Amino acid sequence: MLSKSTFYFFGLLLCSVLSLKAQPINLKNATVIVAPSVPLPMKETAPRMLTEEIAKRTNLVFKTATAWPKTNAVTIAFVLSGDRELLGKTIPVRTDKSGAEYQTEGFRVVSETNDKGGVLWIIGADARGVLFGTGWLLRKLQLSPGLAQLEGNIDIASSPDYPIRGHQLGYRHTANSYDKWSVAQFEQYFRDLAIFGTNAIEGIPFHEDERPNPHFAIPASEMRVKMGALCQLYDMDYWVWTPVTFELTDKEKRAAELKLHEDFYKNCPRLDHIFVPGGDPGENHPREVMPFLKDLHQILTKYHPKAKIWISLQGFSVEQVDYFYRYLAENKPAWLQGVVSGPGSPPMAETRFRLPANYQHREYPDITHNVRCEFPVRGWDQAYALTLGREAANPRPYAFAEIHQTYAPFTNGFVSYSDGCHDDVNKVIWSMRAWDTQMDVREILEDYGNFFFNKNVAGPTADGIAALESNWKGPLAQNGGVEATFAFWKNLETTNPTLKGNWRWQMLLLRAYYDTYTKRRLAYEQLLEKQANAILATAPKIGTDKAMESALETVNKADKVNIAPELRQKIEQLCADLFTSIGLQTSVPKHKAKGYERGAVLDFVDYPLNNRWWLADEFKKVSALPSNEAKLQRLKTISTWENPGPGSFYDDVSSVAKGPRVKTISEDATDVAWWQDGFSRTRLSSQLFQKCPELVYDNLQPGERYILRIVGEGEALLRVDNYRLQPTVYNRETESVKEWIIPLSLTQDGKLHVTFDEPEESHLNWRKQSKISDVWLLKQ
Repeated sequence: MLSKSTFYFFGLLLCSVLSLKAQPINLKNATVIVAPSVPLPMKETAPRMLTEEIAKRTNLVFKTATAWPKTNAVTIAFVLSGDRELLGKTIPVRTDKSGAEYQTEGFRVVSETNDKGGVLWIIGADARGVLFGTGWLLRKLQLSPGLAQLEGNIDIASSPDYPIRGHQLGYRHTANSYDKWSVAQFEQYFRDLAIFGTNAIEGIPFHEDERPNPHFAIPASEMRVKMGALCQLYDMDYWVWTPVTFELTDKEKRAAELKLHEDFYKNCPRLDHIFVPGGDPGENHPREVMPFLKDLHQILTKYHPKAKIWISLQGFSVEQVDYFYRYLAENKPAWLQGVVSGPGSPPMAETRFRLPANYQHREYPDITHNVRCEFPVRGWDQAYALTLGREAANPRPYAFAEIHQTYAPFTNGFVSYSDGCHDDVNKVIWSMRAWDTQMDVREILEDYGNFFFNKNVAGPTADGIAALESNWKGPLAQNGGVEATFAFWKNLETTNPTLKGNWRWQMLLLRAYYDTYTKRRLAYEQLLEKQANAILATAPKIGTDKAMESALETVNKADKVNIAPELRQKIEQLCADLFTSIGLQTSVPKHKAKGYERGAVLDFVDYPLNNRWWLADEFKKVSALPSNEAKLQRLKTISTWENPGPGSFYDDVSSVAKGPRVKTISEDATDVAWWQDGFSRTRLSSQLFQKCPELVYDNLQPGERYILRIVGEGEALLRVDNYRLQPTVYNRETESVKEWIIPLSLTQDGKLHVTFDEPEESHLNWRKQSKISDVWLLKQ
């Protein structure tokens, strides 16, 4: 039987073991040693990346040594998994070669430390494994002034699920920030992306070369070579996107294009992949494109023997797609590495099925746009679409994790389409989920907050980013979470003043302020319009002129009395801060953004969220009508537009807030207008539309007569309960009316199913095709 003293001894021993296990690894006085086996330039890049990033956050300076130090401090050792010992010390390698640290780009980070020091090993399968192991360590370290530590002993091994994990960073004016960056800023961003698992960067070497750019730090011809050098430094694949925008049958232009490529190839220190989109832009038939690519490959391999050629089928017709696959079957081109699938490509599952197994398949996901794009925000409120627009800061971690999971299995990886740093969170999500498809999204966001901000806000950052994504769900007027999200970020801002100059922090704050400002404006301005409509309803008593004057004065209060001036001022300041810190161009006149659709959120911060512009224009038309009766009738139509009366129904097509009976959506959100550079004066409902909406009505009154009315443009081939009906009014002009009488027999069950056949308009650009924006079912 054991004595009490024996129990006490074992208790002390257990406590000691538990305490040792939980004891953090202190790197305050760490020394760095790099094995001779680690190849250049990674031999210098990885330790430099580690020491510089730690020094920025802690003011600690790590020493580099060529022998084991005699102090009690921890040594960080960079080695390869093929090594067995480093300077006489045995490396903790596993004999089982199936471990992650033996897989391409894989790594293992393992600690052999105690209170007297020891070694923190970064073991890479290859040079990139060393890089990504270093990245893992940086993501997990607790860093603050004077402090660099891990929570406890570690032994983690990991290797990527997908071999291609990249992002396009085009040094061109189309981008909303990259064109203002210096080489040093590009290097920092390459490094940041590498820390989160990215292994490829795609440049745009020739596009917009001849166009003047007010932001370029150095000419584009120099920057594209510098980007190749940075990829060499970080051992990242260098891709370039090189569209052919002229007709390849033009021999002179074809020869000039080949020379342009050759001049670039010979000057670029590293080049791994050339991607030529079949379309978007470009309209060449693959019978011309494939021989051109073959010629490109011959030139490319003169200077970069291992470099590859890729093509996308974007914009190809069915006949052109079939021609491409016949070409592969007949010619079996060894010079072609694979196919890229992007917006406008055939379905990815079909492409992988039809593509011979020896060719790779890369996704080209659009992670940068919110509307009129490949992956629009589902059910986005129009108030956001009109103000934040296509390229606002758009952290969508959970949506993009799901999108990646859907399409990645058909591919060998991705290089994203990005036009600015506003999609920074999305880049990290795609890279990390391509590294590990099972990685928890919250863990990724916590790593993001820990590395880019600090340990104390890692969890709150994850919560705050998720909340910003939720701000964009459902009708804005009903989304109570927006104010809660703002309060959350406002508190973070107040309690973390040292992050004020951090551009990522500024960007997240901008969204919190902007979303809230938009929500408050929406409630205020919609209320003003309701009041104006009530005034218009009194026109028979007070007269049409007085009613219009008073109604317009009411809605225009939005321009005279700002509902949230402190938020408006903060938005202005954050936009200025972001232009200074990272070159984000949120305004055309102030920051010389290329265009209003390119992230110019500051220029739309006060865009009307009621119809005051449209009302002003309509009232001029009403005043010109020939009779008072006509004026009164038009004012009645305007004032009851969204409220047609008891037993009648109104739907604003494609509005998440005002289209409850509409069952269809546009997968690419091309149902959200972009007219007059975003400053359209048309009615807000006219700026949302579909070609063939589907609506479902119930709770109708059998025996009552109903009329279906629509406003739109072009054709509208109506079916009700699958019966084609003939119109009684049918105008094709913009914002004109069409009407149909609903047969009594169709409403006997109290329900209606409304659909529209698609008109044949393949000869028209989608912007010119038919539109249906407003639908009424009016009880007579």
